[in-house]
Amino acid sequence: MSAAPLRVLVIDDEPPIRKLLRVGLSAHGYQTVEASSGRSALELLREQPPDLVILDLGLPDMQGHELLRTMRARNDKVPIVVLSSRDDETGKVQALDAGADDYVTKPFGMDELLARMRAALRHQLQTHGERPIFRVGDLSVDLVRRIVKIGDREIKLSPKEYELLRLLVQHAGKVLTHKFLLKQLWSDLTDAQYLRVYVRQLRQKIEADPERPHYILTETGIGYRLRAPD
Repeated sequence: MSAAPLRVLVIDDEPPIRKLLRVGLSAHGYQTVEASSGRSALELLREQPPDLVILDLGLPDMQGHELLRTMRARNDKVPIVVLSSRDDETGKVQALDAGADDYVTKPFGMDELLARMRAALRHQLQTHGERPIFRVGDLSVDLVRRIVKIGDREIKLSPKEYELLRLLVQHAGKVLTHKFLLKQLWSDLTDAQYLRVYVRQLRQKIEADPERPHYILTETGIGYRLRAPD
């Protein structure tokens, strides 16, 4: 017997967008449930929690960020991918800090959205049982023995560099904001320059070309994302 399809709750007040997502996601084996308002979305969430939520922030009856915080308070596990026509950095940071796993700007390509969904689902699975060894490309991180390798070559990291890499590994595929990383790593620092210094040092050690990073990706003005395994 084949596994049941993953259930995706699409929250968007635009019928053409809902249709686009319904057709595109069903073609890739997802089951969609639709809500055109915040209140109807909360009712559907209460009836049966989905495997993933796609949320448009521009809703007619409530602020998208308010709905996002409410959903996250009720269910801290379901992956949430935000869709929005806003492409400013402030809006993205607000959504990520409110609990979104990722942010896709309209207009969007279905392949990009599917990739972000897969990354969010992988991240959700990881957080429910941290894997002892993380691998992406030639990079491997043994989270038990605290050993980092590129291929067969062991990489020596400072304690703070390792803490930063471990955080990125724990949330691989998810954008981590400057604010989140600073709070986790230093608790009382707010200057993102400290973070940039350690990201630069880490890239010097694990990237083949630190100026064109393959593993630690920059989300300009927002934060960083570790490339998720394929």
